[in-house]
Amino acid sequence: MTRTVVATESAIRTVRSRRLIAAALIGLAASACQSRSPETTGSIGASLFGPSRPPAATRPDVEGLAARYNSDPNDVRAAMRYADALRATDQRSQAAAVLQQAALRNPKDKAVLAAYGKTLAEAGRYQEANEVLQNAHSPAQPDWRVLSAQGMVADQTGDHARAQGLYEAALKIAPEEPRILSNLGLSYALSRRLDAAEETLRRAAAQPRADARVRQNLALVLGLKGRYDEAETVLRQDLGPAEAAANVQSLRAMSGRPAGLKPARTAGLQPAR
Repeated sequence: MTRTVVATESAIRTVRSRRLIAAALIGLAASACQSRSPETTGSIGASLFGPSRPPAATRPDVEGLAARYNSDPNDVRAAMRYADALRATDQRSQAAAVLQQAALRNPKDKAVLAAYGKTLAEAGRYQEANEVLQNAHSPAQPDWRVLSAQGMVADQTGDHARAQGLYEAALKIAPEEPRILSNLGLSYALSRRLDAAEETLRRAAAQPRADARVRQNLALVLGLKGRYDEAETVLRQDLGPAEAAANVQSLRAMSGRPAGLKPARTAGLQPAR
């Protein structure tokens, strides 16, 4: 009976851990595959910790962009701005619909296809996302942002080996790019290779262009390994002491490990041997 209970608790921790990693992965992939138009900056993707999330668009913003888009649906930039605003207000299905029309009108516009594929992935429509992203670049001119987004889709569907291959291909185009390294690290974590995940995320965090999301993902993996003090130290690079401590407590709770319990090697994810 005791063994059955322990096995069940371990399975629950594993599911919780995978959900945490998957949430972080979506956030990084979103920023890695953003539109390259000058008006679209930052990530609209979900993030594990709130402070790194960009300000949401306001209702007047959305309404104004909707009016501009409706006045000329053929304006690609207006469509992409409107879709970004919809994504920022968690209206991903509507954003996907807008970008679908833009893609139909501009089937060779790689930026539109990339944004459309990313939005489909954010909405959980992974098969469609993969099909769109395959057309968002060509073998002769591969785009590391699209490769990274394709890797995220592969991770979300459980094909971690393919995902890691896509991230490695992206790194050949953009060596040591922190967003790619961060997604690769999270993929290792999903593969239960937490030591490789930590090493890769430390590489990502050491890059000058690394942002708070990358450090938060490192903190996530440290938390999954039960090293909460180190996770809090990493979070304090971007958050105040009280906020960092609160986030670690939330991470501890979501990982299923009560405060005061002596941590095991990992929180439910065991490194592959």
